[in-house]
Amino acid sequence: MATPLVQSFYHADTDTITHVVYDKPGGKAAIIDAVLDYDPNAGRTSTESADILIAFLFEHRLDPAYILETHVHADHLSAAHYLREQLGAAIGIGDQVGSVIDHWAKVFNMDREDQALTTAFDLMLKDGDTLPLGDLTIEILATPGHTATDITFVIGDAAFIGDTMFMPDYGTARTDFPGGNAKVLYQSIKKILSLPAETRLFMCHDYQPGGRDPAWLTSVAEQKAQNIHLSEIQGEKDFVTLREGRDANLAAPRLILPSLQVNIRGGALPAPEENGSTYIKIPINLL
Repeated sequence: MATPLVQSFYHADTDTITHVVYDKPGGKAAIIDAVLDYDPNAGRTSTESADILIAFLFEHRLDPAYILETHVHADHLSAAHYLREQLGAAIGIGDQVGSVIDHWAKVFNMDREDQALTTAFDLMLKDGDTLPLGDLTIEILATPGHTATDITFVIGDAAFIGDTMFMPDYGTARTDFPGGNAKVLYQSIKKILSLPAETRLFMCHDYQPGGRDPAWLTSVAEQKAQNIHLSEIQGEKDFVTLREGRDANLAAPRLILPSLQVNIRGGALPAPEENGSTYIKIPINLL
């Protein structure tokens, strides 16, 4: 089994981990779950974190083939659009993204036929699809449940699982977003855990329970043995009860409103208005 090279970048403000995966120095690379820096107090964006990724690519003479999203994120702004502009690589996401766009376009009163929505993503990836990455192959697993459009990227002995699961001491993803479903998430987790036991699992977020240092790499075997939400249950029914009970008491993510209206555009900011300024909408009493 191929062993891809992976460099991970931790974004402390949103507890997000971006991964650059590549076949060899000087080879082909994919960027997974990139972050656009955003200060909600000042309403200011920055490309500092994305520029670090670009510098890494240049330093290692990597040719970026794809900018990949495991799902439409609700907790950070995506840098996919900026990276596509800078690198020319295609943006890929799960093929169910249309349902996510439909829902949130209504929330933000967007024109669903706006070109910013219809051309946000270049590759709509479905279960069983493959993408070439130099000497490697990216295999697509549909893993919905957190949202309708979640996918996992399996590349050799590595799998990039988005928000389906976290490190074993934190558990599994919430399922109370539109299109989320605890039963569906349970089946997606089973699909991931059916990969070989030694498969490396790379997280999209880490919330450091107990104040430990950030971590983002585990394995199928470790998740089976140690994940706190899976070790407490006997099957799907128990998981759904546990997951839905926890979700009922969770607050909305801090950046859900700016994130979603940007991320359904593939990370592009709203177009400037007549005065030349760009605005993020905050719908009142809709969530």
